[in-house]
Amino acid sequence: MLMPAYRPLMRRFFANVDMIVPTSPNYLQSSEILQEYRDKATVIPIGLDETCYPEPTPERLRYWREQEGEGFFLFVGVLRYYKGLHILLDACANNNSRVVIVGAGPVEASLRQQATRLGLTNVRFVGAVPDEDKVALLKLCKAVVFPSHLRSEAFGVTLLEGAMYGKPLISSEIGTGSSYVNVDGLTGIVVPPSDPVALREAMQRLEHDPALAEQMGQRARERFVSLFTAQKMAKAYVELYERVLDQRQLMRAA
Repeated sequence: MLMPAYRPLMRRFFANVDMIVPTSPNYLQSSEILQEYRDKATVIPIGLDETCYPEPTPERLRYWREQEGEGFFLFVGVLRYYKGLHILLDACANNNSRVVIVGAGPVEASLRQQATRLGLTNVRFVGAVPDEDKVALLKLCKAVVFPSHLRSEAFGVTLLEGAMYGKPLISSEIGTGSSYVNVDGLTGIVVPPSDPVALREAMQRLEHDPALAEQMGQRARERFVSLFTAQKMAKAYVELYERVLDQRQLMRAA
């Protein structure tokens, strides 16, 4: 409702900046407003530094293995409306796949109520956890499932974390960076948004084909190393800043 008033301010802002940095070519391509400023857009993906992630102790790994076992599907994130977790819970009905949900947030109570209403015994809410525990769960899981169904999810860092740990990925096609991280058929499976049946089938496919899951996880890791490290991101930003400064100096000289 506010967009008619906000749009002129947004366009004025974009017109005045030197450069716009979308985090994926997918988001740039699918954004109506960014298409108007494509000539000043430079894509720089988000990158992660593996050394910032703690190595879980054998005790923490043992704890989570006793709690959740291995081979479960893992979601990590703030429990918000656009994360599509209500779709994931629907996909868990009539499905033997085990799902661990890490995080807390505004829709947690309604999600727990939905899980109770559906009688889901294969879903565990473990709340927010320290990074060491998150890494332990990433190491133990079969795959990362990321059902965000709205464009409010611009990228999906959890998918990057899953790729970093060599896990196959499941996500929805929403025209943003999630489908740049997770390439359908290569690093995992991309399903239509808001489709619990397709999400369930994707989970069952990885559940029943361990070799495929392992291959996709390996390719996810390779894609992470190739495109999504913090070093590559930092290098790209330094080069961009240098280019902008050079352009400014040329404008002053003219």
